[in-house]
Amino acid sequence: MRIDIISCQPDLLTSFFTHSILKRAQEKGIAEVHLHDLRKFAINKHGQIDDYAFGGGAGMVMMIEPIDKCLSGLKAERNYDAVIYMTPDGEQLKQPLVNRLSLLENVIILCGHYKGVDERVREKFITHEISIGDYVLSGGELGAAVLADALIRIIPGVLNDESSALTDSFQDGLLAPPVYTRPAEYEGMQVPDILLSGNQPKIEEWRFEQALARTKARRPDLLTD
Repeated sequence: MRIDIISCQPDLLTSFFTHSILKRAQEKGIAEVHLHDLRKFAINKHGQIDDYAFGGGAGMVMMIEPIDKCLSGLKAERNYDAVIYMTPDGEQLKQPLVNRLSLLENVIILCGHYKGVDERVREKFITHEISIGDYVLSGGELGAAVLADALIRIIPGVLNDESSALTDSFQDGLLAPPVYTRPAEYEGMQVPDILLSGNQPKIEEWRFEQALARTKARRPDLLTD
């Protein structure tokens, strides 16, 4: 997968993709992440990429022309399966959506800023609009990082144990069960005996029961969905 992220503040994302799982995925050649500074496509020498909104009101709006230039340059080099805009009014990011998008090959993520983008950008260029939650951030960079992380980590070959991603929360519609590691006893707190039994079928049954109970208690809406 190749992910191109368009941002007016790409330096916010530089460190995020140079550590841990995301770094290893790129070193293995399984994923590529490219950051693009929208200001390089500004309409004038002052680096202008935003302007006042028609009709008045507070806040600035990202202009269509710089975004068009950046997108056109990228699309001239390869075909893209999706152009995603990170926005609070987009589709809520959930694991089934992540799973579908992870099958794509080339993806562009556009980070919003200020009061958002000229609506014509959304009408003409955007194929998916995605939100990471019902709140507003200063820009779409954090949302883009969240989406990219979620996509890359489930691509086959990224994790050392590919079954790990399949047992994460939400993959089967449930929250993940409790997990434990050594020592088996710490200050009087014991690891459940079943996990030390070696009886794998019983262990999996216990884990399912715990996942179901945790989901009922903490996220009953998942069971409704």
